[in-house]
Amino acid sequence: MQTVFEDLQGKWALILGASSGFGAATAKALANAGMNICGVHLDRKSGMQAVEDLKSEIQKTGSEALFFNVNASDEEKRKEVLDALIQKKVKVHTLFHSLAFGTLKPFIGAENETIGPKQMDMTLDVMAHSLVYWTQGICRAGLFEKGGRIFAMTSAGSSRVWNTYGAVSSAKSSLESHIRQLSLELAPQNIACNAICAGVTDTPALRKIPGNEQMIEIAAKKNPYKRLTTPEDIAKATVALCLPHMSWMTGNTLNIDGGEIIVDG
Repeated sequence: MQTVFEDLQGKWALILGASSGFGAATAKALANAGMNICGVHLDRKSGMQAVEDLKSEIQKTGSEALFFNVNASDEEKRKEVLDALIQKKVKVHTLFHSLAFGTLKPFIGAENETIGPKQMDMTLDVMAHSLVYWTQGICRAGLFEKGGRIFAMTSAGSSRVWNTYGAVSSAKSSLESHIRQLSLELAPQNIACNAICAGVTDTPALRKIPGNEQMIEIAAKKNPYKRLTTPEDIAKATVALCLPHMSWMTGNTLNIDGGEIIVDG
């Protein structure tokens, strides 16, 4: 069901990691709220049908769908996307960072089994530092709309440990730190910046983590609602956080998880 919000009608959201999981669900929810979507994703040919289906779904709401199949952490590709937005005279109201690509290897063990410097740097660059670089690019191009929003998807892994999750955990911690700094520096432009910490969610990214079946089982049992968080839970919350009356909420890590994080075990 489409629920258009007058305050969001015709505004643009730039979604990094738009083709699946949190990014895809948020793209659909924001389009249903009246926003146009610029999606950045990296998919092989086999995944492009899902992207086309997503674009079609967005367009059926009456919103525009402008998608780029590029590496979001590549400086030249980032410039290409921003140049296209400049040409289109788009102003970005919402930047949604949901990039989930990193190395899942332990720190300690045999040399060929543990994470190395290039893998560590890549994980931090894609999953954390790219938020800063995209924000810089948007600001320097004068594309940010005053009163806009920045959201970055984090996880409980920013403060908890799991086998092989060390580099991603470090990236999530950095991402939350970046959000706090951006909230300070962008306050004069009335741009609110928050990290969103979802509960355990069955996404393609989660399925790549060794031991994900155990994570899913534990989360479903301990969550007060006795179910996992869904991408749609995050998407609906993001729509609400984009509304003007939420502008004073900034610099936070928001737990949107049905209370999962407060329960031990």
